[in-house]
Amino acid sequence: MTDVDEQGRTEPPLAADEAATLLGFLDYQRATFEWKCAGLDAPGLRTTVGPSSMTLGGLLKHLAYVEEHWFSQCLHDRDRQPPWDSVDWKADPDWEWHSAAEDSPDQLRALWQDTVSRSRSLTAEAMADGGLGRLAARTWSDGRAPSLRWIVLHMIEEYARHNGHADLLRESVDGVTGE
Repeated sequence: MTDVDEQGRTEPPLAADEAATLLGFLDYQRATFEWKCAGLDAPGLRTTVGPSSMTLGGLLKHLAYVEEHWFSQCLHDRDRQPPWDSVDWKADPDWEWHSAAEDSPDQLRALWQDTVSRSRSLTAEAMADGGLGRLAARTWSDGRAPSLRWIVLHMIEEYARHNGHADLLRESVDGVTGE
């Protein structure tokens, strides 16, 4: 049975195998982030809190980049896709954060949703080719490679951390709170 909460998020399975549980938690974190960004216009996506320059729009673009980096580049050794392939990362290592203010809400949401969709496909491809133990095609400088299991857990952590930021940002925009 699939449980869906009042925000339309599919709850992670209560009693499933390791892969379904981990991927269920990753999708739940993604859905939480999507909920926090839903329905906001450009000023809402550009709102900051206190001295921080972080915005929900910047988070949308950053998390799209992180999805691309881990599932496409690292896991499968694929070339960067647009818009990441034309960025001068040495000139601006935080380009995704800075450039988000130039993008419309529809562009930001589409970029994130398309990247998440591609990440799901790439994860399914890796699951069929070794499961959670499959090693990333790109190695770290010391020659080690993270497993798909490590990447999925890292992405759960990445979303959970940024969902905390998104909570504060969303509340400052329109008072919407929750989880």
